[in-house]
Amino acid sequence: MTDSAATRSAGDFARHSPYTDPGSHRALVAAIAPEPRAIHRAVTATITHYRAGEAPPTPVQLADVDRRWISSILDAAAERADGPLDTDRAPSQRVGGCCRDHSLLAVAILREHGVPARTRLGFASYFEPGFRHDHVVVELRREGRWVRFDPELGDDDGFDFDFDVHEMPSGEGSPFETAAEAWLAHREGRTDLADYGVAPGHDIGGPWIVHGYVLGDLAHRMRTELLLWDGWGIMDAPRRPLTAEAIELADRIARLTVAADSGDDAAEESLAAIWRDDARVRVGRTITTASPSGRFGTTDLVERTTRWS
Repeated sequence: MTDSAATRSAGDFARHSPYTDPGSHRALVAAIAPEPRAIHRAVTATITHYRAGEAPPTPVQLADVDRRWISSILDAAAERADGPLDTDRAPSQRVGGCCRDHSLLAVAILREHGVPARTRLGFASYFEPGFRHDHVVVELRREGRWVRFDPELGDDDGFDFDFDVHEMPSGEGSPFETAAEAWLAHREGRTDLADYGVAPGHDIGGPWIVHGYVLGDLAHRMRTELLLWDGWGIMDAPRRPLTAEAIELADRIARLTVAADSGDDAAEESLAAIWRDDARVRVGRTITTASPSGRFGTTDLVERTTRWS
């Protein structure tokens, strides 16, 4: 990749995707300063985590988790409370969501200000000792490099983190491992991934979820920031063994992702080619959605509708 191509690639992340475009709520997003502390205040005031919020989600908030588009999330936020996104809201006035939604709103704020930003899928060790929870964080482009931060974490949250929450370390074994790093560690015998998943004791965990997040992280890298419970292509049900074909594909994507993260432009181009040419990973018009609200449906990404079965 030439220097101009590398610059253009970073510039792509400064433009909204269909998922981060705030639509009629552009002024709300533009009013938030494009820096991690301000973003943290805004995204946590707007969105409550459906499993880890201050209060259990209402039925409406549980349905919110499938809103998918920032414009839809902000429709709900504006209906439930007046004022800017960083206004204090009662828990019942917030929009139900998860880490993906906190991070996607953070990316929307950054992109609205012209800052290249993207979401990353992986596993965090800082919520519960001895366990890595599936998680989504943000990377923004600053001074020619990607800087990682978690918009759910703030200076005044009462946690004593041993890392800078606004510029997190990266790499295998870091507080947040990308799905690609976790997958390669598993494939090279450094972990069995038994302590990776939704939560300790939850039936969604281990190699299956990490495999899915390798593919999901590629989709997010290609500015197709789907829900964590969406399915497409070669992804399979969590209780079925991964096929040899699925494992080989994840091996290839994970190696290229780690290389691209280290600045290998050829690897970045290869990831783009896989996304463009390989129907096993490319997201089409229709996907499946297995919502944590208990619903299963087929989603049309063009019409922005889900037919629930």
